[in-house]
Amino acid sequence: MRSQPRGFTLIEVLLATLLLAGGLALAFATLRSATALVQRGEALAQRNERIRSAETFLRRRIASAQLIAFATDPQTQQQIRFLGEPQRMRFVSDLPDYLGRGGPYLHDLGVADDRLLVSFTLVQGGQAIEETKPRPPEPLANGLRSVRFRYRGIDPEGGLGDWQDRWIAAELLPVQVAVSIESADGTRWPDMVVTIAQGNGSSDDAMRTL
Repeated sequence: MRSQPRGFTLIEVLLATLLLAGGLALAFATLRSATALVQRGEALAQRNERIRSAETFLRRRIASAQLIAFATDPQTQQQIRFLGEPQRMRFVSDLPDYLGRGGPYLHDLGVADDRLLVSFTLVQGGQAIEETKPRPPEPLANGLRSVRFRYRGIDPEGGLGDWQDRWIAAELLPVQVAVSIESADGTRWPDMVVTIAQGNGSSDDAMRTL
């Protein structure tokens, strides 16, 4: 008699199904892990690029601050060229060509909620000229926990003075500005110390103005 072909038993079918399901689950988990890794890498690269862009903008604009007045103190008739606070800074610098027609503009850097913003106002004849349609503030960075500006000038011996949270010698420019930024997730940006090419103020001048 001829032997009948042997089929698969129910247990063998179930075992094969379990092995196939396990293999598919492992493949799916591997794919999901690889996708998440790529997404995290892309997010990190984008964040680093945003940080570099903001740092480059801040360094170039602060370093090129000019001895151009943007207002006059109504009481003392003193020209105002630079105002610095822990979370706000105002000075005149050339507007980048890609943002407009160039020329001296008041740069107003400040913190609003969790964002670092900068607004621009045209300066003519020592005064900031409000435009008919003011341009909205430009966001430099968002998702921030803290932003801090500090300033220092020249000490009586000709060296660099101590860091100060405020620069109130408004007719003078500090020699250096430090910028410290921390993201909402606790990531600290690389600390920036920017030297102003036309900086001419002394720490004593700022302190005497307090």
